[in-house]
Amino acid sequence: MALPDKSVSKQLQILVGALLVASAPALGQQTTGVPGAPNATSTIDGRQLPNPPGKFGGIIKRDASDSKPYWQPQIVPPANAPNVLLIITDDVGYGAPSTFGGVIPTPALDRIANMGLRYTQFHTTALCSPTRAALITGRNHHSAGFGVISEMATGYPGYDSVITRDRSTLGEILKQNGYATSWFGKNHNTPSFQTSQVGPFDQWPIGMGFDYFYGFVGGETNQWQPDLYRNTTRIYPYLAKPGYNLTTDMADDAIAYLNQINSIDPKKPFFLYYAPGGTHAPHQPTQEWSDKFKGKFHMGWNNLREEIFANQKRLGLIPQDAQLTPWPDDLLKRWDALSPGEQKLFERQMEVYAAYLAYTDYEIGRVIQAVDDLGKLDNTLIIYISGDNGGSAEGSPVGTPNEMTFFNGVEVPVQAQLQKYYDVWGSDKTFAHMAVGWTWAMNTPFKWTKQVPSYFGGTRNGVAIAWTGHISDPGGIRNQFHHVIDIVPTILEATGIPAPQTLNGIAQTPIEGVSMAYTFDKANASAPSKHTTQYFEMMGLRAMYQDGWIASTLPYRAPWDATKQPPADIVNGVTWELFDVTKDWTQNNNLAAANPAKLKELQDLFWVEAEKYQVLPLDASALPRLISPKPSIVAGRTEFEYNGPVAGIPQATAPSILNRSFTITASLDVPNGGAEGMLATAGGRFGGWGFYVVKGTPVFVYDFLDLSRERVESKQALSPGKHTVTFDFKYNGPGMAKGGTGVITIDGLETARGQIQRTIPFLFESSETFDVGSDTGTGVADTDYQPPFPFSGKLNKLTIKLGPSGISPAQQKEASQKAAAMQD
Repeated sequence: MALPDKSVSKQLQILVGALLVASAPALGQQTTGVPGAPNATSTIDGRQLPNPPGKFGGIIKRDASDSKPYWQPQIVPPANAPNVLLIITDDVGYGAPSTFGGVIPTPALDRIANMGLRYTQFHTTALCSPTRAALITGRNHHSAGFGVISEMATGYPGYDSVITRDRSTLGEILKQNGYATSWFGKNHNTPSFQTSQVGPFDQWPIGMGFDYFYGFVGGETNQWQPDLYRNTTRIYPYLAKPGYNLTTDMADDAIAYLNQINSIDPKKPFFLYYAPGGTHAPHQPTQEWSDKFKGKFHMGWNNLREEIFANQKRLGLIPQDAQLTPWPDDLLKRWDALSPGEQKLFERQMEVYAAYLAYTDYEIGRVIQAVDDLGKLDNTLIIYISGDNGGSAEGSPVGTPNEMTFFNGVEVPVQAQLQKYYDVWGSDKTFAHMAVGWTWAMNTPFKWTKQVPSYFGGTRNGVAIAWTGHISDPGGIRNQFHHVIDIVPTILEATGIPAPQTLNGIAQTPIEGVSMAYTFDKANASAPSKHTTQYFEMMGLRAMYQDGWIASTLPYRAPWDATKQPPADIVNGVTWELFDVTKDWTQNNNLAAANPAKLKELQDLFWVEAEKYQVLPLDASALPRLISPKPSIVAGRTEFEYNGPVAGIPQATAPSILNRSFTITASLDVPNGGAEGMLATAGGRFGGWGFYVVKGTPVFVYDFLDLSRERVESKQALSPGKHTVTFDFKYNGPGMAKGGTGVITIDGLETARGQIQRTIPFLFESSETFDVGSDTGTGVADTDYQPPFPFSGKLNKLTIKLGPSGISPAQQKEASQKAAAMQD
């Protein structure tokens, strides 16, 4: 008789386990109060969620006077289960915060570290939404469908950006065990093709176990005019509110939420997942915070590395024999080799970045203080993860006033940045990102950056954990190797809640991380790590860690180099290095030649882990994955019709005019006094287009990444009455970013013709939306109008027709590496 293969055997084991859970008596359930009374509560076994209905314990006769009612007890967590505050910041290198040796003050992170523990060998995935998928599921990022960001999803289980129902989130588990669950800030774990107002919403926070969501859905957002949702409803709190900034608003909303649930039910524990956008680009702190850091970075990035490195040794955060990895002279200029103009610009960039990190930490501190003010700090497990990957190199070696220029392969010269953007850096007039030299310094003492999974500069992040009364040496340091998948099992152990074996009738795959709770005991301060094996992979780059050894592939390109081609053979065409990180904490001494047997052992182990966790097939491509067919509601559509105004449509589910001809036709009623306002727009100040009426005259403006604006303006105004207004654009393809000719007609008569010389090749500003009848984000032409600029006549219908793509498959392949940096 043939034995079943491993996959069938595993499925049988899961099924049998689920049946055993379903038939087993409830274990560990504790009821308080009189059973059947309205105020009775009960913990649940938790292995099967939702908890099976309890038996009716009353008496039913024909007459109610002879009967006895019985209420099912309300579900509550185990006795003394803590509240949970889970915090994660964005694009923060290991050496950026003061808590881990940096020069940027982070008193909120300091507070948690002083109350609890600092972890010096905690790892992420090297990219944001993959890290976050692992964080909320306790599974590796490929296991959770997030081998890369959702915009690059492909139809493989490890890369489709869908967290399947057999991998429940921490939010769902805690919610069904009686917690109030909420998510604030960044959500980059909804498939990009499901981000519109028509859903489906099962992959939004409220569909993944979180009762309340207040944040943005993509990888980043403008902090001054954010793409913001409450649950699934787009909201616009920044309109008519000068000085608005999401960093403060989000803390305000979280504090209000905490106060509300405490006022309504002070006994109900909370799980609050707090994920601000800081310090992902755009770097947009308030002016007050930027002013605090003026003149603080005259030393330059090389001297700053030395200072951070010394701080880390002084604080005991790295071994005394740790080596500072060398500066990459073949990739980046040293500070002393820069011109005075470059130094001036780069200092300003770093001042604003530092301000943004300090500002973000300050607002996090307000949320922590709100917990304290409610008297709940001592019974709250707080986990503060400083960054979802290493510092970001997506600003180019000279930085950029608009991150979209980098993603579209356009470099803004230093002199142009100084002339136009220096005085407004970090304000709503920029979408800024600092130069790579600062990023490398923020990742001290390691080498490489975000996007690189094989070196700690991309994956090592500082973490502080506090839980009063449960950590025996507050202020201690822990050096055990851990990974972001370890957070879920840590929280489950702390709350006394088991990982479910079935949830909503679906058998669950095992949690893949290990709990860090053993490190809370001072007696285990130097205990061996319980996380002994961990693979890393991102866009074909990979590493394999086991028991203090790590094998790492050298990057085939720098993350900021969008021109270099990946190896033709990503499986065999990469170079490996080998490090003993028990003796070489910073991956500085390559032992591959000295110990080829160990290298081969780890290389072979990588393939075992890759098979286990859905890592295959390896793929180093960028643009082909970005534009690959996805189950989108707009895939294949060439005609879009809008019967009146509509706003806030994400660009992934809106008509894209990139690299093609198109026609926009609007059917209007103009009142006797005339009309003006937006007809349709996508993107905004940092890249996009708008077709609108200003002072009665139709105008089309194409904003090329805030570097130039080209307009086609009608020579004829609209008279009162019904009109059909059209903008027809003929693209100069084939190829990318070729420009073209635009024509405006009113009722079939040409009233304007003009050239659009430069068009955007890859994407408009990512947090802006597509709007019809108004402009709810930033404007494409500030001199013409200010948002929301609603059309003051009647917009009866607007139609957009798209021509064929101007990019051939061969050109797509040729251009793929120009978009290689297009990560989140």
